[in-house]
Amino acid sequence: MKRYAINGPTMGACWSAVFHMPSDFDVSSARRAMIDAVTEVDKQMSNWRPECDLNRLNAARPGGWVALPDGLLTVLGAGLAIGHISGGAFDIGMGDATAAWGFGPAEASEDRIRTARLAKRSPAHDVLELDRAAGRARKHSEMCFDLNGIAKGYGVDQLSKAARQHGIEAGLFAIDGEVRALGTQPNGRGWSVAVEMPNPEVRAAHSMLELQDCAVATSGDYRHWIDVAGYRLSHTMDPQLGMPLRDPPASATVLACDCMSADAWATAMMVLGEACGLALAEKLGLSVLFLKHDQPTGIGCGLFAR
Repeated sequence: MKRYAINGPTMGACWSAVFHMPSDFDVSSARRAMIDAVTEVDKQMSNWRPECDLNRLNAARPGGWVALPDGLLTVLGAGLAIGHISGGAFDIGMGDATAAWGFGPAEASEDRIRTARLAKRSPAHDVLELDRAAGRARKHSEMCFDLNGIAKGYGVDQLSKAARQHGIEAGLFAIDGEVRALGTQPNGRGWSVAVEMPNPEVRAAHSMLELQDCAVATSGDYRHWIDVAGYRLSHTMDPQLGMPLRDPPASATVLACDCMSADAWATAMMVLGEACGLALAEKLGLSVLFLKHDQPTGIGCGLFAR
C-alpha cells in the first residue's frame, strides 16, 4: 500500500485528502473527482460568486419559488434544522450582517452595519420554506442567506463521498478546520487530528484526537476577525444582535457522524457559549470541547460534554 496526499484550493481555503491505496492506483482520476466535488459546492453556495445558486435565492422576491440543486437544498435543510434545535443560535439568515462587517466579498460599511444592527430579525427557519420533492425553495420575507458556517463541512462530506466512489474506504479528508475520517490507517490506528491552540500569533496543537469514521469541526475567534478601536470582533455573528459576538469562547470543537453537522454545531456552540452550549450538548449527546482564552498564553481550560 502506498500513502497518497493530495490537495488544492477551494472556498478561500485548501482541501486535502490522505489515504493508502495500491501503488498502481489511478490517483489522477480520484483527484479530478474530488476537485469536481468541492468545485460544485463552491459554485452552488459561495457568496463570493454573484452567479451562484445561493445568490439567486438571495436575490429572489419573497413568495416566489426558486429552483435549486439538490446539494444546496440538503445544506439549507440541515441549516434550518440545526437552527431550530439550537434555538436560533445557528442561523443561516445572517448574510446581511456578515457582509456589512466585511466578512464577505465587500468591504465593511458603517451604513450597512447600522442597518443590520437595527433590523427586525426572524430566524431563518421561520422565513425559508423548502420543497425538496420539487427541488425548490422560497422565502416569505426578505432575507440574505450565508452558508459559511456549514458549507465547508458539507464540502468535506462530498470529498469523502468522491473518494469512496473511487474505491477509497479509509482516509482523512479536510477543508480548512473541518475534517472527516473514514476507517483506520493500515496499522489499525485511527487518524490523528490536532485541536489547534486558539492563539492568532502561533499555530500549534493544543491537544490531539484519534478519529475513526467520525467528523470534527472547530469554530473560533482567533483566525477570522476584525479590530475595532483595539477590540477584536469575531467573524461569527450574534443572530439576536445582528453583529459579531462579544466575548465568545476562544473556540468550540464538535464531533459528529458527518462534517456538515459538526461544522454547523461548532458555530452554534460559539454563539451559545460555554454554559448554555454544554447544557445543550449534554441534552443532545453531542461531543463538544470549549477552549477559553487565558492571557498571556492564549489558553485557559477546556470544557467538554458528551
